[in-house]
Amino acid sequence: MLLAIDAGNTNVVFAVYDGDDLKGVFRCANDPNRTADEYAVWLSQLMQLREIPQDSISGCIIASVVPQGLFNLTSLCERYYGGPPLVIGEENVDLGIDVLVDRPDHVGADRLVTAVSAYNRYGGPSIVIDFGTATTFDVVDKDGNYFGGVIAPGINLSAEALHMASAQLPRVRVESTPEVIGKSTIPAMKSGIFWGYIAMIEGMIARIKQEYGASMKVVATGGLAALFAESTDSIDQTDRELTIRGLLEVYNRNSGA
Repeated sequence: MLLAIDAGNTNVVFAVYDGDDLKGVFRCANDPNRTADEYAVWLSQLMQLREIPQDSISGCIIASVVPQGLFNLTSLCERYYGGPPLVIGEENVDLGIDVLVDRPDHVGADRLVTAVSAYNRYGGPSIVIDFGTATTFDVVDKDGNYFGGVIAPGINLSAEALHMASAQLPRVRVESTPEVIGKSTIPAMKSGIFWGYIAMIEGMIARIKQEYGASMKVVATGGLAALFAESTDSIDQTDRELTIRGLLEVYNRNSGA
């Protein structure tokens, strides 16, 4: 079995694959100070609940955008799960795509893996929107290469900043509102956050398509993808497993599976 680890700015996602079969997905807050032993205790208990034996893991792969936490995740794999992992971004890992930007080494590992997965599952050209700590729009060309992208503040980050910077504005939940025009403070805030974000999504998709000059499939992933996809026709597909599926595909490419 494969242990695929996606370490984002907010959470670390651990996925266990038996071949192409996803056996379990486990999430925890990303704390760079959490040791390999602490990860192992937490993860082994969750795997036991899913009846996944620890010694069934024969390989690991990691995509991390938090360099400070990579050592502990690597140590976790080495001590408890079969040996040194493949790490996205290291020279020995072949993604199978070209990264067509000025500084390929500056592109987040998760964005590259997601691009690999999006092309393999949906073809190209495409736009991949990832609703995470940041909201990213990544462009995959017709040959599956990473063409470039856009980074915008994540919606939860934007909502929290609005609350923190304004003395009289409360913290509100991110959700759709039946009307755009709010009749009091909280509905007005919810509308501005949600429908303002929808407007940004639709506008950015339109501008990317115009600049790229071709019809493009739009795939959304991340925790809030489904919420936004329900309220706009600009998103063609949602796929919560896009990044971890990409890790599986990269591992298979490099292991000869």
